[in-house]
Amino acid sequence: MNNQNYIFCAKLIGAGAATIGVAGSGAGIGTVFGNLIIGYARNPKLKQQLFTYAILGFAISEAMGLFCLMMAFLILYGI
Repeated sequence: MNNQNYIFCAKLIGAGAATIGVAGSGAGIGTVFGNLIIGYARNPKLKQQLFTYAILGFAISEAMGLFCLMMAFLILYGI
């Protein structure tokens, strides 16, 4: 094997490791909305405030997943 094959293999391993965060993002989104349902069931008067916090948590969790995906693409095609 030549040097370029080693670099390509390292890129694939790095991109695979970077995409693990996408699964964490999915778990985080599920946790956010699961807790929204629990909070709404406990106190329906706080529906709007709880929904605002849930959307904020969703956005932060989704952003982390997108950053992981972006890093994977940068590792594969940018470097």
